[in-house]
Amino acid sequence: MNGGRNILQRIRSFFPQKLQMKLEYRIKCGRKLNLKNPKRYTEKLQVYKYKYRNPKLPLLAAKDTVRDYIKKKGLESILNTQYGVYSNVEDIDFNSLPDKFVIKLNTGSGLNILVEDKNKLDIRETKKELRRWLKTKPWVFGTEWAYKNIKPRIVIEKLLERGINNDLLDYKFFAFDGKVDYLYTMIKYVDNHHNGRLSFYDINFNKTKYYRVDYAPINSKLKKPKNFDLMIEYAKKLSEGLPHVRVDFYNIDGDIIFGELTFYTSGGYINFVPDEFDYILGKNFDVSRLI
Repeated sequence: MNGGRNILQRIRSFFPQKLQMKLEYRIKCGRKLNLKNPKRYTEKLQVYKYKYRNPKLPLLAAKDTVRDYIKKKGLESILNTQYGVYSNVEDIDFNSLPDKFVIKLNTGSGLNILVEDKNKLDIRETKKELRRWLKTKPWVFGTEWAYKNIKPRIVIEKLLERGINNDLLDYKFFAFDGKVDYLYTMIKYVDNHHNGRLSFYDINFNKTKYYRVDYAPINSKLKKPKNFDLMIEYAKKLSEGLPHVRVDFYNIDGDIIFGELTFYTSGGYINFVPDEFDYILGKNFDVSRLI
């Protein structure tokens, strides 16, 4: 994280959460935020961030502690192999790690280091980067309450093998208390997330006309993954009792691997194409008790 971002974090932390959300929503979505009678998915996500204080959320949002939840749901078999979790960078024994692995921040979005060959890894520079990660405050950007009480830790896991076209497809299910109607997947994003393509699919894996304005839509036909119905079943199971959570999986030739639980997709600052999809996603998102 650069110095400018650190300064911006400190400045924004002085803004009341409600005001910060309204300002960011206006700037990023180009419209006024309706918190009193929200209809859009993106509006309801702001209410969710502001009002929903389930003490389980920090445990479910963190990439290290969520594993206990997955196990309690009887789905331990879908967990990726974990090599270690560290609060101190100096505790990482790089010599004991395999030749390939991935380094993540337990609270981070897009903070990943894919190590294809440990012998080519600059360990000194990597440690410097990880120290910067541990100083991040992800709840400030996006006012995402669930992350505020998570202690930042470094997580090291097995590096998943890429498939066709050197890609690693992931499937992100939008779940609302056990109900799933849509998901999105991305392609061509692994090496540069901003160059990825993204489209939404229904629960029969039919590509819809909907996508996000910040990503080009997928322009090729994707094959329905093996055990797709099982992924839907798992997404429903993991979302039970939660007003909303995005459940992410990888699927490598039918082998389902859990990715993460995400409660505030892009902070709720999203523009959909066509815009009607914002309302479609919002229909199943019940925040009436929070208003």
